[in-house]
Amino acid sequence: MPETHTDVLIGRQDEIRRLDAVLRGAREGRGGALVLRGEPGIGKSALLRHLDEAATGFLVMRASGAEFEMELPFAALHQLLAPATGRLMALPAPHRKALEIAFGLDTGTPDPFLVGVASLGLLVESVRERPLLCVVDDAQWLDQASAKALAFLARRVSAESIALVFAAREPSRLPELDELPGHSLQGLGEPDARALLAAAIGAPLDERVRDRILAEARGNPLALVELPRTAGLAGMAGGFAQPDSVPGVIEQSFRSRLELLPTAARLLVTVAAADPIGDPGLLWRAAELLGIDAAAAAQSVPLVEFGTRIRFSHPLARSAAYRAAAPEERRRAHEALAAVTDPVADPDRRAWHRAQASAGPDEQVAAELEASAARARERGGVAAAAAFLERSAALTVSPVRRAERVLAAVQAKLSVGDFDTAADLLTTVRTDDPSQAARADLLRGRLSFARRRGDEGPTAYLLRAAARLAATDPAWSRECFLDAIEMGLLLGGLDHVVEAVRKAPPSGEPGSGAAAVLTGLISLVADGHPAAGEILGPVVGDADDEVWARRPSLGFMVATELWNFDALYGIATRAVAAGRESGSFHALPIGLAMQATATVHTGDFGAAMELISEEEAIADATGAAPLVYPRLHLAAMRGRRKDAVELFASVDHRMSLSVQWATAVLSNGLADYPAALKAAKQAVEYGAVGTAGLALPELVEAAMRCGETEVAAAALASLQERTRAGRQAWGLGVEACARALVTEDESAYQEAIGLLDDSALVVYRARAQLLYGEWLRRQGRRRDARSALRSAHESLSDLGVEAFAERAAGELRATGEQARSRTSKASDQLTMQEVHIARLVADAATSKEVAAKLFLSPRTVDAHLRNIFRKLGLTSRRQLRDLPDIR
Repeated sequence: MPETHTDVLIGRQDEIRRLDAVLRGAREGRGGALVLRGEPGIGKSALLRHLDEAATGFLVMRASGAEFEMELPFAALHQLLAPATGRLMALPAPHRKALEIAFGLDTGTPDPFLVGVASLGLLVESVRERPLLCVVDDAQWLDQASAKALAFLARRVSAESIALVFAAREPSRLPELDELPGHSLQGLGEPDARALLAAAIGAPLDERVRDRILAEARGNPLALVELPRTAGLAGMAGGFAQPDSVPGVIEQSFRSRLELLPTAARLLVTVAAADPIGDPGLLWRAAELLGIDAAAAAQSVPLVEFGTRIRFSHPLARSAAYRAAAPEERRRAHEALAAVTDPVADPDRRAWHRAQASAGPDEQVAAELEASAARARERGGVAAAAAFLERSAALTVSPVRRAERVLAAVQAKLSVGDFDTAADLLTTVRTDDPSQAARADLLRGRLSFARRRGDEGPTAYLLRAAARLAATDPAWSRECFLDAIEMGLLLGGLDHVVEAVRKAPPSGEPGSGAAAVLTGLISLVADGHPAAGEILGPVVGDADDEVWARRPSLGFMVATELWNFDALYGIATRAVAAGRESGSFHALPIGLAMQATATVHTGDFGAAMELISEEEAIADATGAAPLVYPRLHLAAMRGRRKDAVELFASVDHRMSLSVQWATAVLSNGLADYPAALKAAKQAVEYGAVGTAGLALPELVEAAMRCGETEVAAAALASLQERTRAGRQAWGLGVEACARALVTEDESAYQEAIGLLDDSALVVYRARAQLLYGEWLRRQGRRRDARSALRSAHESLSDLGVEAFAERAAGELRATGEQARSRTSKASDQLTMQEVHIARLVADAATSKEVAAKLFLSPRTVDAHLRNIFRKLGLTSRRQLRDLPDIR
């Protein structure tokens, strides 16, 4: 065994305590995960064996990553869950189908996070009688699809009797594992190292030999055991040459033993090392094809156990055996394995073995790998598809075909975040085809945006792709130009992008869709809002236009710029529906964030919190950062100073413009007009489409209160350009209110209140009533002021727009009337996730249904419900359904 040849683990008491704590937590229904990290030979596998022995009363499921299976999606997850697949019928049909597709038992495209939820359900079904321990060794070799699913499980078992323990080399190549609780194993201290060495050798040892071994091993347990075998004890005493690293010491020890084997035995070990699944039937058939007497050869092989599964004594023994073989021996091994692998049942492994057996370009093998990539992509294995395509391109003879496969590989590499490999592959693209060259530029743009570095910005690549296509494919060229403009808006550099578009516009008359939007955005920069509104208005007004389906973020920004609330909400709603239909965990969070933002502006904070909670649940499940801008809008509108300021301070600098807008709204609500003025000025001065427009009415209000009438008048003029171009009630009502502030025209206040008399615009109507009431009070018209202020206070208070409601209450008191106290809402006491769960349960959702939507276990949902009941003083779901504040 790697760490000791005795029954005692030496020097690992701290690690044993940690593992025992994980088991104890699972026994008590407090599941958890732990990643043991460290260099090869440091003792991870030995600790996992200890864990197995300590898990009395547990159901134990095991899996092990394999370097040669990293390209096969869900291979490790399938291995882990194999003992539980008999419980598949207990899962809801969509979850069951997701796992069946992932494991190759059905066809389709599984959602990776639905697979995670289904896996959690399968594990929960398995712990009904006893706790569960999941052990994953060699986790650094997990395929990416399995790594995502297992990391998801690890984050979701806190309320279950489930423990997950991983062992991985350090540093890890999987960010999913790096985010989990972990413990790094260090080398043994000298007393423990001496004790282990004495136990391993079991004989008196020359002091000089012992000191040399201890120095070379540096506390690595496996090295302490293997190092004496590398050159023998005499060799160590006589001056053994120090290898480059401890793993090198260990691997050299394994190689030294392999070199002593007969030729047939060495070839058998090479075949075993080349086959990651350890199927003895496959090995024996391959050996027979190579003319090896497997039964005889296996008798003389150390390091390998030939049983119901083929197992190497240590992962480094497998890699040592594979690397020790000559290239021709490795190709022969893979060729034999390909020949005996079932082309119908396992076409992808067969194709991969054939690829490893190829000494040069081979179009037939390249085509098989391309087909494997397509199958992998259908099963959700984008990383596997990328690996198949990369190898397929390397084996392709035709330059045109090779470029096509390289571009497909780059696309897949970008999708899984392997930016360095994608960049290297892009440098190999050589093509005269305009379409392929344009695709290469588009991919360079995506890569530049993802890495946030490069010789040229992302928009430059998009513009170059558009220019390449202008003559041959005008429609695609327009799409590229639009993508460049959207990217420019996101990066805050619109003007120079539009200028480039104006110099090389694609052919085609503007009428609707992409052509009209492109022309309208060019006009917006060149000619201003009135001209652009004529072109963009009709397209923005059609939330179902296909151009917004492809670019909902662009549509959302343009609708905001033209103050068209119906379009704003419609585009967001469609984006959510499309995201749900496609199951895309890239598109759906964007749609949810946009719909939450729009919903905040209607004053329905409960619905907004539900949408934000769902987006955050997806972000947590996928390991992504949640989108912050809907929370900024919610915090600004609610007006809770402490909560808002803490959120604003925590936001990344790239969201600084949104923070400035939110600060301006919050500060106006709190009547801190100097702070509002400063923030609104910054948002307007540096803002892009949408952000600057929203900040203008805040700037008008703050500037007038601070006596900066010229600033207010200039902001009003800019606001009027936008709202009159859009010609929508939202914008016209906000503009009338801002105009009333600047001109002190009472009819403008009344006009604003009338235009904003829509349930979706109730927040803006209440703010207009507040401003009107404040103006009336300052005119000495107390009775009229009370009526307007009372109405404003009641609306703002009922909605939970707390800062503005308190401002209205203060104004009411100044008129001699006491404002009624705000009735506390049930949702005020709950977290955002608790509000979401409460609303779902109030709509009669079961714990299982809530769990599926929020990527939780039913037991976790029940734990949240207990907290909700405690906070609200309830005892049943029925009482929750009767709370109007929740529903």
